[in-house]
Amino acid sequence: MHAFKLDCARRLLRAPKSTDDRDRTPMPARHGILALTLALTLTVVLSCGVESTSAAARKAMWGPGFRHGVSVFPIFHELGTKVYEDDLRWNLIALRRPKDPRNPNDPAYVWPSEVTHAVAEAKRYGMQVALQIIGSPEWANGHLPPKWVPLRLRYYAEFAVAAARRYPSVHLWMIWGEPSRSKNFRPLTPARPYEKLDAHQRIAPHLYARLLDKAYGALTAENPANLIIGGMTDTAASITPVEWIENLRLPDGKPPRMDMYGHNPFSIRAPDLANEPAINQQLDFSDLVRLHELVDENLGTPENPEPKLFLSEWTIPTARDREFNFSVEQRVQALWITDGLRIVSELPYVYALGWIHLTDELPQFAGGLIESDGRQKLGYYAWRDG
Repeated sequence: MHAFKLDCARRLLRAPKSTDDRDRTPMPARHGILALTLALTLTVVLSCGVESTSAAARKAMWGPGFRHGVSVFPIFHELGTKVYEDDLRWNLIALRRPKDPRNPNDPAYVWPSEVTHAVAEAKRYGMQVALQIIGSPEWANGHLPPKWVPLRLRYYAEFAVAAARRYPSVHLWMIWGEPSRSKNFRPLTPARPYEKLDAHQRIAPHLYARLLDKAYGALTAENPANLIIGGMTDTAASITPVEWIENLRLPDGKPPRMDMYGHNPFSIRAPDLANEPAINQQLDFSDLVRLHELVDENLGTPENPEPKLFLSEWTIPTARDREFNFSVEQRVQALWITDGLRIVSELPYVYALGWIHLTDELPQFAGGLIESDGRQKLGYYAWRDG
């Protein structure tokens, strides 16, 4: 395993280059001439057939892996999924404090059967699995909600080891999810874009950096093949991704260890690397080159000078929902998907691009590739063929 990590996995990852919570998308959806132009353009593209691209980045899909008790992995397989993503909610798995926290068989642990079955299905279909460890139990955080960081960061790292032993076929580990959003991670003091963080605002990224580094050390010591995904930012949060990246520092001033930087590049505009930077330091899909450069500058280390990007979540809603404050027509969704997959296929430092919903579940979310009644959207075919 040690040789695999040094000679394969990490060498690939380190190859040279070739003020309160805000909504995920704080701008109104584009409409009018732009949307009409995109729709007309896609009509021409679809009439000629969407050209298949040989994407360098892996296509990833978020779970759940089962719908109404039936595996959706055949659909994931048809869509060309290479990485299956799912949550491990520490606060639900360890309601009681374990006596032997690194032992997955400790009686305090109740592992989710859905995740266990999904990991097995992914292995059956030849997919990698990326698990996101999120949420702290009350016994670990001083009887607070799950978004609060544990009082001792080693508690999180010990649970991560237990998870790695529980799921030995899993080697991609996402550390928390969107910690730059105060709804997901506390303590956190919101900050305005473009401003230098004060001492209170730096607490959250500094705590997260220590949590990430602890998890990195524990998971890589457990299995050198494990690859750790840190950062886990999104476009519109309580602390912008730019500010978060610039302030991810350990007490000695160094950046935390990680193999890849995770980011959710949600956007209301068509993916285009020629676009101007997104407003308010959001770093949306069109900012992937800028994101890569920022990560290299601030988080690169001698051992890993150019961390790859793991784009964990992306979606484009086709109706208003409770998750986003914009939507586009199905033809526009398909066009943006085609453009997005083409872009990441041309960026050698993007490891994976993940889609977060397979099927619409209105009114919660409408960013799926399949409508709630089972009809496949145009975006389904764009994602499959991209």
